[in-house]
Order: sequence, then structure tokens, then C-alpha cells
Amino acid sequence: MTQAVGAPDEAPTSMTNRQILQAISGLMAGMFVAILAGTVVANALPRIIADLGASQSSYTWVVTAELLAMTATVPLWGKLSDLYNKKLLLQLSLLMFVIGSLLAGFSQHVSLLIFSRVAQGIGAGGLTALAQVVMAAIIPPRRLGKYAGIFGAVFAVGTVAGPLIGGVLVDTSWLGWRWCFFIGVPFALTAIVLLQRTLKLPTVRREVKIDYLGAFLLVAGVCALLIWTTLAGNEFDWASWQTAALTGGGTVLLVAAVIVEARVPEPVIPLKIFRNRTVSLTTIASFFVGVAMFGGTVFLSQYFQVALGKSPTVAGLMSLPMILGLLISSTVAGQIISATGRWKRYLIAGGVIMTSGLGLLATVDADTGFGLLSVYMALLGIGVGMLMQNLVLAAQNDVPAAELGAATSVLSFFRSMGGTIGTSVLGAVLANRVASELGGGSGTQGGGHGSVPDVTQLPPEVRAVIEHAYGVATAELFLLATPFAALALIVVLFIREKPLKTTSGMERLAAESAEAAETGGSGGPGEPGASKEPSVMH
Repeated sequence: MTQAVGAPDEAPTSMTNRQILQAISGLMAGMFVAILAGTVVANALPRIIADLGASQSSYTWVVTAELLAMTATVPLWGKLSDLYNKKLLLQLSLLMFVIGSLLAGFSQHVSLLIFSRVAQGIGAGGLTALAQVVMAAIIPPRRLGKYAGIFGAVFAVGTVAGPLIGGVLVDTSWLGWRWCFFIGVPFALTAIVLLQRTLKLPTVRREVKIDYLGAFLLVAGVCALLIWTTLAGNEFDWASWQTAALTGGGTVLLVAAVIVEARVPEPVIPLKIFRNRTVSLTTIASFFVGVAMFGGTVFLSQYFQVALGKSPTVAGLMSLPMILGLLISSTVAGQIISATGRWKRYLIAGGVIMTSGLGLLATVDADTGFGLLSVYMALLGIGVGMLMQNLVLAAQNDVPAAELGAATSVLSFFRSMGGTIGTSVLGAVLANRVASELGGGSGTQGGGHGSVPDVTQLPPEVRAVIEHAYGVATAELFLLATPFAALALIVVLFIREKPLKTTSGMERLAAESAEAAETGGSGGPGEPGASKEPSVMH
């Protein structure tokens, strides 16, 4: 780093629990709308795709378009949060989300729907990166577990409410699936107002130069590889000139991005943070969690509606065991971590339980009873709740405050990338397996590359064949996702447990800035291996 961090306009002070809750109220509203929009759409997608006459590949694209845009932009939002006003960036991301939601609601063709999901993804990328950055800025790691549990509750409520609301909207003839997109708009606008009124963060004045070239190369390289994983095996063969062009081009762009990032004073992703063992290991674990969690669960709603023949409303209710497991585990684990300061045991337990849940879900078919299915989903939710948020906590606890945004966004970036790759690849596997089960895939009856069927409109004998095909294919997805959960567990075992700091990111940043000023700006807080944290360790 050639530039020292400037001092905040106002000296940060320790905040009371009430002040913290007031400050993050708009943040929680923003996260709620992002979660609600995603879960509402997930449950409505089978009906949307059938209504628009789109294909199974389009189903995957509607999901992955948002994930791809979110993944590619998370590092940019994270870097901007280290340089500019975090509140304004949050409001801009919410505004982008509103624009995407309105476009999606008025879509008359699947291509516009996919484009609108890109806009939503850019907004979601900002919310994903910035929510955790702001929390780390105002809450010490030792107290963060408690508030992470509150966010876990918000996540659970949004995830529970989404499928239920989506099912009701889709099943209500005078509303329909378009309201699945419109319903989030007033919540997003409310979140923008709440952020303006309640979130007070000191402005850190810095002389900066954005690495636009590195940002372009990074986004272009990631998009090339993600587009390849989405289209390969569907639009063209895995071994084809298109594969060579996309993988070769993406690799060249990413290598160029690394070269640029290593030489500029303000890189989008500071490469030196990977010298930190905790950041490197939590990043790898987050990638595997993303593959397993998103890749394994994104097609559950389709399984409920197509393989089990349930309505959208019932499909929403059937996801409750997984969400309740996540809610309980994230809340309880967060409270215990804040009380004890011990966190690694919950990462290990989460990895074991998530792997077990996915392995058990690999045994499902079109005849699996809801009782067994509930137990399997609850185990998956418990594991994810204990693992996902605490990986971020471990990384945020072990980096200088000046790099909280970069470290947080790196974890979110790789988790989202894992989710996008998992969804894309497993979506292609699902389509091909369904086509295989149907004897080569009949386009009119829900073959892998034909339209997704509305099973309620099919003759009984055809419906039974379709249900069996999707049941077998869904089980295969969970089987493929299980090893990635196991890899996440193995990586977690190598993370060293360090005591949680008791000062907030703002307080640490002020101390780092003062120390950097005393030393003339050399060896500033962004240097690797810096141990300049002013925290009291318990």
C-alpha cells in the first residue's frame, strides 16, 4: 500500500445493543427484501417457465443469471466499501434491485426475464458484500455472533415467507407470478429510507485510484468461465471449440487480472490477503459450501412440484424443515459463540451435519415420504446455519480493519461462484438425466432440453413417468453435491481457532490509522501479516 488510511471524521465509540439494532434496522430490511425476492421466485419458477413456454436450460439461466451477476460484482462492491460511503453504496444496490424487480415483473419473454435477473444480481451483490462489512464495522467480532444470529433469523423468516407468499401469488388467478417480483419493491424502498435515517457511519477520507482495468479483467474472466459452466453440456458439448474459447479466454483474462492486481496500489482484490492462512482456508471452504448448498438445493422446489406433483403453495410449506433447522442452528450457535468466544467446533459440526444431510437427500425419489424428507432437509439446514456465517466471522476476526471489505467480499465472491458453478453444472446434469430417463427426451413432455412440464395438465400415465424422471435426477444432484460438502469439512479442520477481538471495525481502523500516521504511513494496516489490532483478547 502506498497510501495511508485517513482518519475518520468522527472518532468511533463503542455502541450499545440498542444503538446497534437501530443502526442495522435498514440493513436487515434490505437483506430481507433480497432474500424474499429470491425465495419467492424460486418457488414460482416452474409455473413461470411453463407459462412463458421456456426450456429446462432457461429455468437454469433464470437462476444462474442473478448468481452470475452477483458473483462477478461482489468484489467490486467490497472494494468500493473500503473507499467510499457504505450507506450510499447500500442504497444504490437496493435501487438497482428495485429496477431489476420492475423489469422482471413486466417481462413478456424469458430473455427479458433473464436480463432483469442480471440487474437484480448486481443489486444483490452489493447487499451480500456490504451487509456483512457494515456489521463488522460497528460490531466487535466477540459480539458479532449474537447479531449474526439475528440476521440468521431474518434470513429464515424471509426464506420461509418467500415460498409461502410465492405459492399464494402463483395460485391466485387475479395476481399471478408477476407479483412475485413486484412485492419486494415497497420493502426495498422502505429499506433505503431506513438506512438514510438510522445508519450513521464515519466517512473515511482517502485519496484513491480505482483499478478499472483490473476490475474489467476480473469480471470478464469470471463471466466467461461461468457462462461456460452454464452452457456446456446443454447448448454445446463439453469437448467443443466453444468450450476451448470460453475456458481459454476466461483463463487468459484472469491471469491478466492477477498481473494487474499485483502491481496497482488499490487492487480490487488485494492478493496479499491470501497470505493470511485463515482467509485462504475460509475462502476455499466457502467455495465448496456454495457448490454444495446452492447446487444441491436450488432445484428442490422443482422436485416438490414436478416429481411430487405438489402445488406452489404446498411446495413452499414443504421447505419449512430446512429453514427452521437453519434458523435454530444459526441463532443458537451465534449466541453461544458470543458468550464463550469459541467458534471452530461449530464450523466442524456444521460441516459434518451438512454433509450427512446432503448424503441422505441423495436417497430420495418420487415416492419418498415427507417425514423422512423433513428430517433430511432439517439436517441440511442445521449444517448450513452453523457453517456459512461463521466462516465469515473467522475471516473478519483475523484481518486488519482496513481490509474488512476486501476479505468479506472475497468470501462472498467465492461462495457465490461456487453456487453459480454448482447450479449451472448440476442443472445441466438434471436436464440430461431427465432426458435419459425419458428415453432421449421428448420436447413436449418435459425432456431435458424441452419445456418444463406442468404435471397437473398431463395424463396419469405420462405424469408418472415424468415424476419418476425428476425424482431420480434430483437424487443424483444431491449425490454429486455431497463430496463438495465433505471437502468443505476437510478444509475447516485446518483453520486455526483464534480468540475473537472485542473492538469494532471502526475502532480498529482508527487505531490502525493513528499507528500508520505515527510511523509515517509505512507498513500501514493493509500490509500482510500486520498484527496492529488494538483489541483485548479473551
